[in-house]
Amino acid sequence: MIGTGRLERYVLSRAFAGVGAALAVIASIVFLIQFVDLSRDVGAPADVGASDILGLTLLRAPSVIQVLLPFVFLGGGIGAYVGLNRKSELVAMRAAGVSAWRFILPFAAASFVVGVLAVTVLNPLAAALNARFEAQRGRMMENYLGDAPKEVWLRQGDERTQIVIHAKTRDVERGTVRLKGVSLFIYQKNPKTGAPEFRRRLEAAEARLMPGHWQLTDVREAMAGENSVRSESLSIRSRLGAEGAMERFASPEAIAFWKLPGAIEATEQAGFSAASYELRWHQLLATPLLFAAMAVLAAAFSLRLVRLGGLAGLAGAGVALGFVMFFFNQFSGALARADFLPLFAAAWAPPLVALLFGLTLLCYTEDG
Repeated sequence: MIGTGRLERYVLSRAFAGVGAALAVIASIVFLIQFVDLSRDVGAPADVGASDILGLTLLRAPSVIQVLLPFVFLGGGIGAYVGLNRKSELVAMRAAGVSAWRFILPFAAASFVVGVLAVTVLNPLAAALNARFEAQRGRMMENYLGDAPKEVWLRQGDERTQIVIHAKTRDVERGTVRLKGVSLFIYQKNPKTGAPEFRRRLEAAEARLMPGHWQLTDVREAMAGENSVRSESLSIRSRLGAEGAMERFASPEAIAFWKLPGAIEATEQAGFSAASYELRWHQLLATPLLFAAMAVLAAAFSLRLVRLGGLAGLAGAGVALGFVMFFFNQFSGALARADFLPLFAAAWAPPLVALLFGLTLLCYTEDG
């Protein structure tokens, strides 16, 4: 008779072999698509070689692969369980009185642990590589007129002063933030009403973010109701660091897991809405549960006896349900960003629904 831990280890090894195969297939597809896409968008306009495009692809691919990791566990789990089922190994185990939960729960628990590692280790690594991708892509495209830089809006401040910063272009390189064509609108809060009141406006040809302040050059300063004054340079105190300022330019998906709480706090202190960052934070926290839910779904759609027929169709339905869950997750996020759903519910509902659906189907299949 197979030992208590030996059976679990065997099924778990087969399940992760399936996950590895699914990861190899999905990573290859992502890599190929990214290479072709970057060759068209960057290679042709910027006239760079295949080696440069390959380097960009290697930097960009991890960010895309981490989004598809739940499907890796779903597809890999389905492939492994279907393979065990077709070889009658699962039938033999269950005929010997082994409950399906005995070889399903270890895979679900291991998937949860991998989800924790994906959030705490892979996500920061992918974010760092994506930042390098954006920097290298920007350098390659800097002379391409069709890739004109976007305008920049920033806000910084404290309990008494708020500063709105607008710039026509930005340059972020080697941890240095430089803005050109800069306008700064400085407001102070009325101590009685708390309403912001306009105090002065600064126009500068360039603003460079230094430790603790913005260094402005070629400045024109105008107070409310007074004539403008010109100066060669001027310093404006700032709580922003170069890294924090660069994060303001990035989407929530481009910020590492460990930096999101700081980005949320800084965004709220600056007077902006941090809903997108909070949503991303909750989605990352829910990722391990989503991995476990996909492992349970993979088993639920693969335990049908081969002699009863329809196993391939059921496995295909499991894959289709995975895509439905992906769009459900995206739709919930869109509703949360539009303030139709609470952020917590939008992030945690998809993995909980997937997990409950898988457990219900398993209970029906295993226990009748």
